Amino acid sequence: MAEGLAHSLISDLVTPYSAGIVAQGLNPNAVKVMAERNIDITSQTSNTVNQLPTQDFDFVITVCSNAHETCPTFPAKTAIIHAPFEDPPALAANESDPEKALDHYRRVRDQIEAYILKLPATLIAQTSN
Repeated sequence: MAEGLAHSLISDLVTPYSAGIVAQGLNPNAVKVMAERNIDITSQTSNTVNQLPTQDFDFVITVCSNAHETCPTFPAKTAIIHAPFEDPPALAANESDPEKALDHYRRVRDQIEAYILKLPATLIAQTSN
């Protein structure tokens, strides 16, 4: 969801890539709630960090605790920023009502959206430190 939102909201300022420690596939609930924002993420893929393009990254933003704790080493110039969002699949796992399950995805999507809208200022502040 973060990659799709970044492409939609700030692609003129950043080139977003998304990768995890483990590729888990494109989540159909994430696709649904992003479509509610008219953002199509169906062409995105679930990648691992090793599948990212070979290039230097200025910033790596981890969005869950597991990724933050197990984040691979990047070159010294790469700033790693942790933005702790809850994991929608884990939140929705115990919901028997599909609509309630989607509500978890919507809430986290909205939190990520708010974060991404502030991201340019965050990155500027990070580079001036």
